[in-house]
Amino acid sequence: MPTLKTLQPGDEKLLEAFLCQHADTSMFLRSNWRAAGLLDRGERFQGTYVATYIDEAIVAVAAHFWNGMVIVQAPVNLPEVVQAAVTQSGRAIAGISGPAAQVEATKSVLGLSNRPTQLDESEILFSLMLADLQVPPALAAQKVQCRLPHSDELELLSEWCAAYNIEALGQKETPSLRLDCRRVIEARQAMSMHWVLVAENTPVSYSAFNASLPDIVQIGGVWTPPALRGKGYAKSVVAGSLLKARSHGVKRAILFTSHDKQAAQAVYRGIGFVPTGEEYGLVLFENTQG
Repeated sequence: MPTLKTLQPGDEKLLEAFLCQHADTSMFLRSNWRAAGLLDRGERFQGTYVATYIDEAIVAVAAHFWNGMVIVQAPVNLPEVVQAAVTQSGRAIAGISGPAAQVEATKSVLGLSNRPTQLDESEILFSLMLADLQVPPALAAQKVQCRLPHSDELELLSEWCAAYNIEALGQKETPSLRLDCRRVIEARQAMSMHWVLVAENTPVSYSAFNASLPDIVQIGGVWTPPALRGKGYAKSVVAGSLLKARSHGVKRAILFTSHDKQAAQAVYRGIGFVPTGEEYGLVLFENTQG
């Protein structure tokens, strides 16, 4: 019979062994525990992790993180781990992510199938072996440069982050959005997990890693201001970030994007990304606090 357990320091090896079996859809879970451990004090990247075990091996896990996201990797025993993680964390639920079918099941388990959402999508999962990265000519010829942002660019990038959240994630422009985005940008800056593309000394595009491991990174938050689109900048900033990762030994990259974002898919396919055949679910509930 499965055994239910709240994970604690010392459980990392068993957790990682399980998540590696589902590597493409476990990036947030793997990256977060590596960044912040398994104790939950409510700090950035921390969460309450609950797993089921069979014969001393983990077979399912759900975590409820500091930001309200419930993230699942539970091919079995999903109701048990989801309910336990949410109950033990005591947090409000801001969203759900994980393998698409499991995200739908989690909504039902938590009684949230009819709760208003700002985003509810089953997205295409893409993968790229970095040895196969196709570098755009403008980047290869150094007509544009991809680099870590300078400190005096963080305010601009916070504005871009807010614009991305409104356009891509369906968020509303509230007084707290800009502040939240500034915190995200500052955290990425501290961890060297984002990049800006510069053309003639002017920032023109942005990309980040929203999850990072020694061997694999996950792309997120790609943004080019509307007036600058169609110039190949998104390809160059993503490719530039992956060149940096490759130079540090990273072997592969993952990302997910929605079925209706044809332009984004063209960008990623244009530098070598291919669909994995899996779908990644992402649900963000409406913020009832406004």
